[in-house]
Amino acid sequence: MSLTSTAHQLVTLAAESGEGGNHESLSPYLTGGGAFVVLMLLLFITTRFNRDR
Repeated sequence: MSLTSTAHQLVTLAAESGEGGNHESLSPYLTGGGAFVVLMLLLFITTRFNRDR
């Protein structure tokens, strides 16, 4: 199986899904806000462990 035929199969599979992969229960604001909170938490933890003493 070549790269072009695999890409073509993926494009046709995505086109057949109809709604473009969006799900009613997934809010973009909730997903983005959750990702932002997680990244800020990781940044806070990283900076706490990386103090110059």
